[in-house]
Amino acid sequence: MPASKKIFTGLYALALLFVPLFIVATLKSAHNLAGWLLSIFFLCLALAFRGNRFLRGLSYTVMIIAVVSLAMYQPQYFRTVGDFKLSALIIPLLQIIMFGMGTELSLKDFANVVKMPKGIIIGIACHYIIMPLIGFTVAKAFNFPPEIAAGIILVGCCPSGLASNVMCFLARANLALSVSVTTISTMLAPFLTPLLMRLLGGSFVAIDFWGMVWEITKIVIIPVGAGLGFHYLVRGRFSWLDKAMPLVSMVGIAFILVIITAAGRDNLMKVGALLLIATFIHNIAGFFLGYWSARLLRFQERDCRTIALEVGMQNAGLASGLALAMGKLATAGLAPAIFGPVMNITGSTLASWWHNHLPEGEAEAEMHGSKPVQQVSSS
Repeated sequence: MPASKKIFTGLYALALLFVPLFIVATLKSAHNLAGWLLSIFFLCLALAFRGNRFLRGLSYTVMIIAVVSLAMYQPQYFRTVGDFKLSALIIPLLQIIMFGMGTELSLKDFANVVKMPKGIIIGIACHYIIMPLIGFTVAKAFNFPPEIAAGIILVGCCPSGLASNVMCFLARANLALSVSVTTISTMLAPFLTPLLMRLLGGSFVAIDFWGMVWEITKIVIIPVGAGLGFHYLVRGRFSWLDKAMPLVSMVGIAFILVIITAAGRDNLMKVGALLLIATFIHNIAGFFLGYWSARLLRFQERDCRTIALEVGMQNAGLASGLALAMGKLATAGLAPAIFGPVMNITGSTLASWWHNHLPEGEAEAEMHGSKPVQQVSSS
C-alpha cells in the first residue's frame, strides 16, 4: 500500500476513534471536551477526504463544519479578543474576498453579455425572482422570529455565490455563462438586493434602503472594481500574491462563519434544527426550479445545469455582512451562516452526479468516439 494511502486510511480510522469519545464525553456532560472531540473528528475527516477524488471537493466544507462545531461549544473564543469584537473583521474580510473575485475577472467576462444575452438575462432573472420568493415563502411557512425570518429572505435576495463557478466546472456545465451570471448579478446587487429586501423583508424588519445600497457598494462594487484594476495593472508581477488570494478567500469565509456562529450560538440552540431544514429546502428548491425554468425555456442541457447552480448558490458571505450592518448578526446572520455550508454540500453532490452524466449531445458524441466541439452558447 502506498504511503499516502496509508496516511489517508489512518485519518479515517482516527476520525472513527473520536466518535465514541465524543459520545462518552457528551453523556458525562463534559461539553467542553466534547466540543474539541467533535471538531477534531471533522478535521480528520476533512483531511481524509483529500485522498479521494470524489470527496475532495467536500474537504473544505467539512473543515468549516469542524471550526463551526468548535464555535458552538466554545463561543467565547470567537466573540472577542480582549476588548476587541471579532465581528468588526467581517466587513474587511468580505472586502478582501470581493477584491479577490475582481482579480479573477477581465473585461471579456462583461463582453460575454453580447455573445449570449438570453442565457445571462434568464439566469439573472431566475436568480432574483426564484430565490427571494422561495426565501419569503419558507420564512412564512416556518413562522420563525422576525429577525431570523428576515435572514432567510436576505440570503435569497443576494447575488450568485462564487462557488457556483467551481460547481459549474465540475458539473460539465457552461462555465462562461456561469461566470457572466455571477459577475452581472453581483454588479446589480446594490440595486436589486435592497429593493427586494424592502418588498419582501420589510414586513419582518425595518429596511434602510439607501443604507443597504451603500453597504453593498462598499462591500462589493468598490473592492471588485479595485480587483479588476489590479488584474490589468499588477496581476502576474507577484506570483505569490496570485496564489495567495484564493487561500485568503477560503480562510476568510471560514472565519466569518465561525464569528457568526459564535455570536448567534444561543439563538441557534433554539431554532438550529428547524433553520437547517428551512435552509436546505430553500437551497434545493433553487436548484430544482432553476433547472426546470431553463428546461421549459428550451435551453441546452449544459445551460440548464448552469442556471440551476447559479440560482441555488447564493453569496452567503455578503448576506452575513449586510446582517452585521443592520446590527442583527446574531439573528439575521444565522441563515447565511448555515446556508453557506449547506449549499456547498448539496452543490458538490449535484455537480458530482452531473459530472458522471454527460450532457445531451456530448454523451452521444462520446458513444460514437468523437469529441464534441465546445462552443459558447448563444442562448
